[in-house]
Amino acid sequence: MNLAVKCHAAKTVTVESNTDLVARCEHALVLLLTHRGNPSAEIERVLAEDPQCVFGHCLRAAMIVRADAIAARSTLAESVAAIEAACPDIDDPARQHAAAARAWLEGDPAIALERYGDIVIDWPRDVLALVVAHALDFRLGRRRMMRDRIAQVLPEWDAAMRGYATVLAMYAFALEENGQYRRAEKMARRALALDPRHAGAIHVVAHVMEMQGRSRDGLAFLTATQSAWVEGTGFSVHLAWHRALLQLDSDDPNSALATYDAQIANEQSDISELADASALLWRLELRNIEVSRRWRRLSDRWELQSLAGARPFYIVHAMMAFVAAGRAAAAARVLEALPRTDSNAAALALSEEALAPLFCEALLAFSRSDYAACVDRLTRVRHIAHRCGGSLAQCDLIHLTFTEAALRAQKARLARALVAERTAQKPASRLNWLLQQRLTMMMPGMHETRTLAVD
Repeated sequence: MNLAVKCHAAKTVTVESNTDLVARCEHALVLLLTHRGNPSAEIERVLAEDPQCVFGHCLRAAMIVRADAIAARSTLAESVAAIEAACPDIDDPARQHAAAARAWLEGDPAIALERYGDIVIDWPRDVLALVVAHALDFRLGRRRMMRDRIAQVLPEWDAAMRGYATVLAMYAFALEENGQYRRAEKMARRALALDPRHAGAIHVVAHVMEMQGRSRDGLAFLTATQSAWVEGTGFSVHLAWHRALLQLDSDDPNSALATYDAQIANEQSDISELADASALLWRLELRNIEVSRRWRRLSDRWELQSLAGARPFYIVHAMMAFVAAGRAAAAARVLEALPRTDSNAAALALSEEALAPLFCEALLAFSRSDYAACVDRLTRVRHIAHRCGGSLAQCDLIHLTFTEAALRAQKARLARALVAERTAQKPASRLNWLLQQRLTMMMPGMHETRTLAVD
């Protein structure tokens, strides 16, 4: 077995004589790493044939934790128990995987991250532990560690190893999330040189171009690579979402709507895809684009989605749909279900949990045209808005809502500061140019130079 691309635990504890099952586990791991196909379904078939396949259980556990699949907790418990029974030695790599997954199962993702991170330190080629640690770093808002964790293992990898393109793509995404856009794009293109159809690497390049305001380049790139990501990948809907963001940034809302209808409004969407749908429609709402029919349909899908135990990031996106569709009862249920935290510094460090209730209240105020109240709520959390539980592009929706609310509330000085902030980050953005035009109409003399009188 080539262990450079799979869990080191497989080498030490997998004793299956059926080499076909081992090969199928390896194939499922490759699907997981490249975001292709349905690795979970493949693993379920393996475990149905051999319920004691430790490699299969390690894969299943990692997939569940990586996806934050709350609904699969009982399945995860089965896999953790199976690994623990087969591997009594607590120092066994597979047992360490089980211990990390158990921490997540018990509601402590930070401890789970610590344990997966320990595995990576001991076994830097354990790509399964690495992808889970990467996902947890991202969800917990630990952007710097997300970058540095990959940097720590890179010297142990090279282009001859299967899975190297995925390691490069993860590093590229971490660089992008730390604002290192040039290095991120360079690293993502290195991954694409190894695997031209790697959806994760394609995502990073599109992400960088969107963050830099390179709308034309981004749209051309997504069109050129479309055959690699448009169907059958874990990024199919999300890359369509990035395409729509680029179209909006080019002041082309009609194309963004067409992208939504053709590629995002999928009746079979999972919760992350529903969040993408909400985030796009809310941006269109901020532009005064008529999308009420689409909100109603999306709200229907959110109503069918269980939010029990869901991350605040997803609950906020459900709230967008409910307030925009005028479903006050559903919005009230969401608001009541959110955990409440103290407003002290320690609580606000929790970011996602602290941010969600105030952002939901801000969304509700915005939908009622109470823009001053919206500004008030967002003022309290703007310093942690970049830690909303999603990427920088996803978290930008908070700043965009804040800016729009300030403009509509006629808070000219605040709006001027927020528009200037956006423009400094993306000076080529057509959307930011339109915001500047509105601000100029509000403050005709905003560009006049003022001088201080000096005695």
